[in-house]
Amino acid sequence: MKILIAYFSYSGNTEEVAQLIEKKVQQEGISVDKYEIGFGIMPNIEAYDIVFLGTFTWDYGSTPSEVKDFIADIGYKPERMAIFGSGDTQFGGEELFCQAVEKLVHFYASKWDGLKVEQSPRGSQEQIVNEWIEGVLQDVAVTA
Repeated sequence: MKILIAYFSYSGNTEEVAQLIEKKVQQEGISVDKYEIGFGIMPNIEAYDIVFLGTFTWDYGSTPSEVKDFIADIGYKPERMAIFGSGDTQFGGEELFCQAVEKLVHFYASKWDGLKVEQSPRGSQEQIVNEWIEGVLQDVAVTA
C-alpha cells in the first residue's frame, strides 16, 4: 500500500496533523509520501492507494484557494480520499468550525468522516487523530 499526505497550512496546525498521520502510517510499515500543497512538483495522485488531504478552514468557513487549485489540478475525484483539517471555533463558532473539511468530505463523497481538529492536535486531540487514522487504515486494509 502507498499513501500520500497532501496538506496546506499557514499557522502550522494542519501541518502538525499531517506529521502525526505520517508518523502513525510509518509505524504501521506503510509507504508514505508527504506533499505540502503549493510547494514542489505536484504528485501523481494515481500512484497512491489512498490520499489524506489536509486543509485549514478560514474566512468564516472557507476552503483556501490553494487547496481548491490543488483539487482542480488533480482533474478527477479519486475514490479514496480521507479529509482532515484544523479550525478555530472563535471564528464563526461550532456552525462554521472546520467547514472546509466538511465541504471536501462531501465533494469527494468520502467514505470516512472528516477529521476536525481545534487549532493544534496536541494533548487530548492527539488521541482523536490516532483513532481516526487507525479507522481509515483498518478500513483500507479490509477492502484492499
